[in-house]
Amino acid sequence: MFQQFKNIDTAFKHIKTFSIFLILANVATLCFGIYKSYQFANQAQNRVHILYNGKVLEAIAADRKTNLPVELRDHIKTFHEDFFTLVPDDKQIDSTITRALYLADGSAKTAYDNLKEAGYFNNLISANINQQVKVDSISLDLNTYPYAFTCYATEKLIRATSTVTRKLVTQGKISDLKTETDNNPHGFLIQGWQILQNNDEQTKATQP
Repeated sequence: MFQQFKNIDTAFKHIKTFSIFLILANVATLCFGIYKSYQFANQAQNRVHILYNGKVLEAIAADRKTNLPVELRDHIKTFHEDFFTLVPDDKQIDSTITRALYLADGSAKTAYDNLKEAGYFNNLISANINQQVKVDSISLDLNTYPYAFTCYATEKLIRATSTVTRKLVTQGKISDLKTETDNNPHGFLIQGWQILQNNDEQTKATQP
């Protein structure tokens, strides 16, 4: 009789162990199913269908983090091109500088005010100088936030009789505003911007 009770108790323990294992397996399966459903939903949200010439094309929306270095460099490049590419026209200078100032904080406005006070822009106009800038490279540090950068560019001052080439080096930090606007399409802001070097490297006479 005692042996029979012992067998029943052993069978009950086996059933209990099996039940616990079955419950855990069901919970694990349920969790895996929920995870996969969220994953599938996210993938579906990143898929965009475009109608082009009567054909439905599928495009994949990339995470912004994937393109972050590209967007940061483009923001920095656009700022420098707007700030330094100038023609001898006061309205054009005001227009391009204003565009640049939307992309940076007060440090850029301070640099502009200093140049204006020194008569830099009036000299461009009176001497009929076209100023052009070409960004050569941008060094970014993505390990700290705001992201530090150094911009290396070539600047040209084109006169009727000569062309002066300058080496331009600037540095600053750039932060994410989390908001894009018409005046700031990337939604970044350059901070603590300063010009480290802007020296003449070469002067070339213009051929008559």
